[in-house]
Amino acid sequence: MPEPGPLPLPSSPPTVAALLGARARTAPAARNAPTGGIVSQPSQGDTGTPPAPHPFLDRLLGGPSGLGTASLHFAPRGGTAPPAEPETPPASAPSREHEHEVPVPDGERPLPAAGAVPADEGVPVPGLYHHPIVPPDPARVAEVSRRIKEWAVDEVQAFPPEWEDQFDGFSVGRYMVACHPDAPTVEHVMVATRLMVAENAVDDCYCEDHGGSPIGLGSRLLLAHTALDPLHTTLEYGPRWAESLGSDAPRRAYRSAMEYFRAQATPSQADRYRHDMARLHLGYLAEAAWAQADEVPEVWEYLAMRQFNNFRPCPTITDTVGGYELPADLHAQPSMQRVIALASNATTIVNDLYSYTKELKSPGRHLNLPVVIGEREEADERDAYLKAVEVHNELMHTFEAEAAALAAACPVPAVVRFLRGVAAWVDGNHYWHQTNTYRYTLPDFW
Repeated sequence: MPEPGPLPLPSSPPTVAALLGARARTAPAARNAPTGGIVSQPSQGDTGTPPAPHPFLDRLLGGPSGLGTASLHFAPRGGTAPPAEPETPPASAPSREHEHEVPVPDGERPLPAAGAVPADEGVPVPGLYHHPIVPPDPARVAEVSRRIKEWAVDEVQAFPPEWEDQFDGFSVGRYMVACHPDAPTVEHVMVATRLMVAENAVDDCYCEDHGGSPIGLGSRLLLAHTALDPLHTTLEYGPRWAESLGSDAPRRAYRSAMEYFRAQATPSQADRYRHDMARLHLGYLAEAAWAQADEVPEVWEYLAMRQFNNFRPCPTITDTVGGYELPADLHAQPSMQRVIALASNATTIVNDLYSYTKELKSPGRHLNLPVVIGEREEADERDAYLKAVEVHNELMHTFEAEAAALAAACPVPAVVRFLRGVAAWVDGNHYWHQTNTYRYTLPDFW
């Protein structure tokens, strides 16, 4: 295979479509699916069954080599973090409308050693397919944690003082540093970290633990979404809308986090993020409808909801956080959309499994995959939980095989780097769930 050239490679829809079509016909796409393959809406030429693991996967995870590819490698994990750059408000940040690539420090992605996650930092769900990671750099984690708390407390008042222990226990700095190992600067990590805190403020205050309710959720979400996707209205009514953006913590957090994000992102990346947040809000509404009706959906219906109410807005911005851009025509390819959806679905089932015990202790009935399987398939708690592990594992294997096949079919540097970034987000997400023993404990099924 020829070595990829320097970034960015120009692309247009006809060129990309021709590249994918030609390589898809010649790429070794093994599709010997195991029994009980994940069913999806097949795209043209897609059987809807998970392919066997692809030999290109090792190259995808290891990264490209050769002249002109140094900037495609993840920054080294561990060691000394880059010096923390001063915080820059969005108004003075340079526009990235015509910028595509920020150099990343050279270095190979380190291979995780056995037992990379210390035993006292939690244990993985037994039988769960995952990849250990090298723990995130403590210096960078500390700096991101300091900055995000300053932002949450001083800039947007995202939580009252009595929630401080919960905010600290969330360990969002460690979470985002683990998920974005190729971020060239602390500020790039901060872009993702603010958005994560804002999304959790909406979830907690509108939907879940801190005053959330399914009643009236639709109107709250719609008005909050205008902090991400601005209202274009008349001179008479515009000021009332602008004033509303500061009326509660979720809207303040959304507005500020989006301003910082737009300062780093291209217009296309910002629009992509808005689209994925609309997906997220649609998933919130489906779950709220079931809660209002006191209804447990079928397992396939629950999985459909989880494809929308999931982590997708986080891995989909991996290129912005990495300081480059996956062009819109490449991002929109059905094969890329399938890979992103599979990764996001798998990471969300990870959340269902690790938060299972926490949710059982909470008031009311919380829908998660083990609960839905138990009720709809008349399985006991242990069998339902183990079935949910199997669902996760199949999603993960399918994600990895599809990602490898896509990288082989379209070895454009930005595509390979984006796929590696999504894979890193998947691994970092599991690491955070496993090690966040403040929030999560496993059920006693073993």
